[in-house]
Amino acid sequence: MGIRSENDAGREVRDDCAIRIAATGDIHLGREGDLERWAEAFAGLRDRVDLVLLAGDLTTHGEPEQAAMVAEAVRGLDGIPVLTVLGNHDWHADRRDEVVAALQDGGGVDVLERDHRILELCGTEVGVAGCKGFSGGFDGAHIPDFGEPIMREVYRESMREAEALDAALAAIALCPFRIALLHYAPITATLQGERSDIWPFLGTDRLAAPLREHHPDLVLHGHAHAGTFAGQLGEVPVYNVSVPVLGEDFWVFEMTGARRMPSEVH
Repeated sequence: MGIRSENDAGREVRDDCAIRIAATGDIHLGREGDLERWAEAFAGLRDRVDLVLLAGDLTTHGEPEQAAMVAEAVRGLDGIPVLTVLGNHDWHADRRDEVVAALQDGGGVDVLERDHRILELCGTEVGVAGCKGFSGGFDGAHIPDFGEPIMREVYRESMREAEALDAALAAIALCPFRIALLHYAPITATLQGERSDIWPFLGTDRLAAPLREHHPDLVLHGHAHAGTFAGQLGEVPVYNVSVPVLGEDFWVFEMTGARRMPSEVH
């Protein structure tokens, strides 16, 4: 830790700070006993982490009652920020607005949909860019902008998600700590273990372009239950935090660096 004296007035203080982030995905609440199990799991994070990030598929079928279970489960966190993206399970019942309301109003779970948040933690700013992502495939097996309208809409949806991720990452570009939170996978390295013929349904490398451009410090996703925990996109670390991959309820990441805030413009 740096030491500041009176002679340091006006100079930047570069105390190191450590931000601990609990991440998980594909928790799929909705069955008997899920609320009790996950309420205990979330409560166990108290005094251990600064931030909780959820990589989608919070519910089994996207029913508002299931989302309310998630909201109830996180109440034991005692003010620790909880950010999430939605997953395909959370969209299944086509009750998105009710699901989001149950999460946000019931338990303070902040839902990111093609959006970003900037949090003040440890005397610095942590930016989180969040979107669901979408299917669409990878190099050599992309769903193209061609053919039946319904197939072309799949292409357009994947591009809309990629463009939104680009905008969200641009919005947090000045934050000392920057995280991208997704549900679908942006690379194939974290899909290893899944059958390759279903990779186009598990993500798309169209999400990779904005990650290469903006180079966040950490990328998290879920969805690929039989995939691989860790991968790289160039120098950007990408982690699949789906519970079946983790083999436990959460993975705790620690981000360290200078404790600083962006300077005001004078």
